[in-house]
Amino acid sequence: MKQIFLVEDDRAIARNLVRLLFAEGFAVTHASTCEAARDALRQSRFDLALIDISLPDGNGFTLCTEIKDAQDIPVIFLTASGDEPSVVTGLNLGADDYVTKPFRPRELAARIAAALRKSGRSGSVITIYGLQADLKSGIVKKNGREVCLSALEYRLLLVFLSNPGSILTRGRLLDELWDAAGEFVNDNTLTVYIKRLREKIEDDPASPQIILTVRGTGYRLGDPYAAQ
Repeated sequence: MKQIFLVEDDRAIARNLVRLLFAEGFAVTHASTCEAARDALRQSRFDLALIDISLPDGNGFTLCTEIKDAQDIPVIFLTASGDEPSVVTGLNLGADDYVTKPFRPRELAARIAAALRKSGRSGSVITIYGLQADLKSGIVKKNGREVCLSALEYRLLLVFLSNPGSILTRGRLLDELWDAAGEFVNDNTLTVYIKRLREKIEDDPASPQIILTVRGTGYRLGDPYAAQ
């Protein structure tokens, strides 16, 4: 599980971010001041930092430099200061991205995933119930044997693997497949692709362990999962 370091002094925003990140499959350590952040850096290792700029005892620009020096991890600024000079300063200090408040949860999760991939910290192989997906090569294996997936089936599988712990509505899945395919994907088509994917990756498609149905809502990735 990837470790996210959140430095945010607004308790309500921090609470919502912790919930969001946990739902996306991340572990989160939260600090509300520069001093607390420095203590956490000495005690733990992280995979990515989300930092507010305005903090009670300092600013995120200085903290970004310290985090880069101490652990050399991706840093994303998350702040209400969206003016051009602030953005340029943050990026010049080595920040990997800059997200302004209010932010869209799915966009933030996507930016975190992109920063982790760019840094090589996202984990190239995901394993669950005998299924292995190598994200670099695009090869999927079940119990050691390669599984042949269509482009849409592979995209659908990636959506589930990228959102452990999250319930994915049919609407969300349709949006994801539309973006990937560039063609119309309707509700009936989604049902067909879920069925085909289960037939290829599940030990028993009639009793799935990897892609679970959440009645009345959508689907979710089964537990446990492991990224190696």
